[in-house]
Amino acid sequence: MSEPLSRAGAVRVGWTSAAVVVLCALPFYLDAFWLRIGLFSMAAAIGAVGLGLLSGTAGQLSLGHAFFLAVGAYGYVWLAGEPGPGLPTALAAVLAVLLAGAAGGLFSPVAGRVRGIYLGVATLALVFLGHHVLLTADSVTGGFNGRSVPPLELGGFSFSADSELTVLGVPFGAEERLWYLGIALFGVTWFTARGLLRGRPGRALVALRDSETAAAVMGVNVSRHRSAAFVVSSMYAGLAGVMLALSFRRVVPDYFGLVLSVDYLAMIVIGGLGSVAGATAGAVFVTALPLLMTRYADQLPLVAAPGTTDGTVGPTEAARYLYGAAIVLILLFAPDGLHGLVRRLRARLRGRRAAPPPVGTTSPSLPPTSAVRAKEPTP
Repeated sequence: MSEPLSRAGAVRVGWTSAAVVVLCALPFYLDAFWLRIGLFSMAAAIGAVGLGLLSGTAGQLSLGHAFFLAVGAYGYVWLAGEPGPGLPTALAAVLAVLLAGAAGGLFSPVAGRVRGIYLGVATLALVFLGHHVLLTADSVTGGFNGRSVPPLELGGFSFSADSELTVLGVPFGAEERLWYLGIALFGVTWFTARGLLRGRPGRALVALRDSETAAAVMGVNVSRHRSAAFVVSSMYAGLAGVMLALSFRRVVPDYFGLVLSVDYLAMIVIGGLGSVAGATAGAVFVTALPLLMTRYADQLPLVAAPGTTDGTVGPTEAARYLYGAAIVLILLFAPDGLHGLVRRLRARLRGRRAAPPPVGTTSPSLPPTSAVRAKEPTP
């Protein structure tokens, strides 16, 4: 039993290592547009994993994910910038994530006692309240025009294009440098979330999602685990907000609205509820689709190029229609999302490989033991 497990583990490690190598090599071959899509997708994946833990694993509906993304983004900008304390950027990033977790902790008593659509409406209020604060607190947020984002610095190394850097003949600007930061942050998110799901907290959240009564009978503190899931999800959202701010280089209040929260719900539904890999796939799909349609709008039918007013559908609206249709198809034909679909296809392929021979065919067999002549010793 241990040999197949070790073999499967070696294959998994091999595929993971190959994926890391490919991701690390991409900045040497891709231009800034594709790197920017990758950065936005990695930031969205971090936030989608957090929402997947809350809604997919714990079964708590949240429409306020954009609020905690804004707390992380604006928290970093204010803590590291002027006006503000002007803290070292690395410290400001950590404090911004903790600030988002603290905001989730302040709301956690509500999350611990309310569930379902009632929690969704309660978190919806956070989005409108946060958007109002972002527009009115000019000294902190910059108001309607937002604020520029200070570049992150680690050990004297700046994740910006201010200083010249060339690696193997390839100039490394802000996108190339942030690419490796995004890989590192997403890797931390991936392994911590999977460890959480496979441990006792993850099993408790699954039991809580399936049946609160059964979970309480098994000794799960319902209110405490709900609150903890909300705080952890908020911290992931804060980290995603920091990464988004660094990638956009400017934060504005209108980005962190209700539409962003709906986008994140679409990510985890399309990818598969309760799955880290599914949340990642859904985040890449929802994030990359409008950017790709904007770039290739002049080559797509029924899609207007940005800035035109000829009455056709714009690329952003067309992208929303497409992944809205994808949600409907997922709910009808693959309720467990892309991750479940891939898992079923993989199981079907394995079943075909291990299928028994057709009826009526005979397989060669050895003669009875008594009829097998023992091999004579070699002289």
